[in-house]
Amino acid sequence: MKIPLLDLRGQYQQIKGEIKAAVNSVLESGQYILGEQVEKLEKEIASYCGVDYAVGVASGTDALLLSLKALEIKPGDEVILPTFTFFATAGVISHLGAIPAFVDIDPISYNIAPEKIKEKITDQTRAIIPVHLFGQPAEMDKIMETAADYNLKVVEDACQAIGAKYQGIQVGNFGNAAALSFFPSKNLGAYGDGGMVLTNDKLLAEKIKRLRLHGGERKYYHQEIGYNSRLDAIQAAILRVKLEYLTEWTDNRQRVAVTYNSAFKENKLDGMVSLPAKKIRDSTHVFHQYVIRTGDRDRLKLFLEKNGVSTGIYYPLPLHLQKCFKGLGYQEGELPVAEKICKQVLALPIDPGLNDEEISYIVKLFASKMR
Repeated sequence: MKIPLLDLRGQYQQIKGEIKAAVNSVLESGQYILGEQVEKLEKEIASYCGVDYAVGVASGTDALLLSLKALEIKPGDEVILPTFTFFATAGVISHLGAIPAFVDIDPISYNIAPEKIKEKITDQTRAIIPVHLFGQPAEMDKIMETAADYNLKVVEDACQAIGAKYQGIQVGNFGNAAALSFFPSKNLGAYGDGGMVLTNDKLLAEKIKRLRLHGGERKYYHQEIGYNSRLDAIQAAILRVKLEYLTEWTDNRQRVAVTYNSAFKENKLDGMVSLPAKKIRDSTHVFHQYVIRTGDRDRLKLFLEKNGVSTGIYYPLPLHLQKCFKGLGYQEGELPVAEKICKQVLALPIDPGLNDEEISYIVKLFASKMR
């Protein structure tokens, strides 16, 4: 049995008629950058996420970058973020000449540990980027309280968490802005790169619209130095089709996660493997990834893949120990929770179409190797 981490080909087969029609409509229109399809998608995403404004950009990375730029993060400013996240969360800070201030994570949610944030705040701190990692919301009430106490901006990295809720409220509604990614493997993925900024601040939305278009509101007139970060109309049209299925796919991801949990417990493996756990009551995990922890990760990964099961490691090295950040002076052992977790995490297949037989096969492989 061969089981991919995510079956994008199978997903396409389910909706290819709608996708082809959507792409053809854009090709016939002659409008390939921004335009009507992007404007409609922005309104639909804003409605789905419960925010006032959504601005389409070229990628999730750019959504973070433009948000920080619009909030006037400058060279020398410090921005607090978790060390356990995708590189872009930190990379955009450095691109602006600002300084990433890495914080350790909570061992249950893998998100930034709120109680550790205050320890990193200095006179140069200007913002916090909480990451809703793997689809589970960060503890936004505590984070926003700290931000208010120290007058800090907040940009939510919701690139893996569209549709997730924290205490009944959609992620993207807490900070000054939030970033979404439409990378193909995301819960709502394009067939190329794409991203979006969410905000409830009209002036901020207008500024990000300028920044994505070389700093201008109309052709050849530039109010500031901006970027080329426009969402393609074809990607917007594809995303509009897929958005209609997002709730169903999210429900299925949650079903897969519940089935995994049950199967691990039935096979008496839950004491040997740390399963994903919700940290906050009334929060909603959308399972961009189903990530377990085990002390025998590398051997199990090799064994699973030899038996046809694709897996992933998100992430093998925390950001504070990456070579490119060596100049910041972090030492091994400084952020111990993340360092330990990086050696243990293993992402299992989480395709919305995964069936009970496939999940049972994966868990039985675990059982055969761990006993």
